[in-house]
Amino acid sequence: MRRARTPAPLLVPAALAVVFLVLPLAGLLVRTPWSQLGALLTAPGVGQALRLSLVSATLATAVSVVLGVPLAWVLARSRARGRAVLRALVTVPLVLPPVVGGVALFLVLGRQGIVGRWLDEAFGLTVPFTTTAVVIAETFVAMPFLVISVEGALRAADVRYEDAAATLGADRWTTFRRVTLPLVAPGVAAGAVLCWARALGEFGATITFAGNFPGTTQTMPLAVYLALQRDPQAAIVLSLVLLVVSVATLLLLRDRWLGRGAAA
Repeated sequence: MRRARTPAPLLVPAALAVVFLVLPLAGLLVRTPWSQLGALLTAPGVGQALRLSLVSATLATAVSVVLGVPLAWVLARSRARGRAVLRALVTVPLVLPPVVGGVALFLVLGRQGIVGRWLDEAFGLTVPFTTTAVVIAETFVAMPFLVISVEGALRAADVRYEDAAATLGADRWTTFRRVTLPLVAPGVAAGAVLCWARALGEFGATITFAGNFPGTTQTMPLAVYLALQRDPQAAIVLSLVLLVVSVATLLLLRDRWLGRGAAA
């Protein structure tokens, strides 16, 4: 069928939205000091910050998948009371200022915190201002993106396949592994992409709970913030690196997972 032309009342705001979203990225590319790109990229600390960002974001995503997928199943399939309250608590980090999240983590896991004091006294473990703190902070702010995505996929999945597996004698765990999880795999992949991207760009909770120590807790967003105060050109180059890594990852995962899910 011939597609109808886009109405002008929709086309104009859509065009403005595209300009609003694309223009800052274009400005970043225009203002990039291409002649100094190599020197700025090889500056001390850039490789460390990029490596730490990629590793910590990946670890945070892995933790979010391990913990978030079961949580999403409970929200979507369980009939337990209080699911509405649980869902509200899970989505709080989505609207909570990241700095507040960092303060909350510090009050719980700090040396004088509710859990942190016990960890320090019993095992001599100090969580804040370590690489572990970076992963925890990123997981706290990024996991809700995965949970919401997977919950939506579970609600949209056809439960008749699960019912058929149950009638054939499969228990709940086997049904989840062999039927439910393959059905919602594209949703899990989409949630993991969103989670990874959010973790990669995390700033507020990280600097509050983990600090800004080069080689230990200084991720790329923190390095950009620090460079912006000392050398704006370096900040532009670091921002460009983050942009390239984010776009490349999203395109790669989209072609491999999301595109396959859409085709199905």
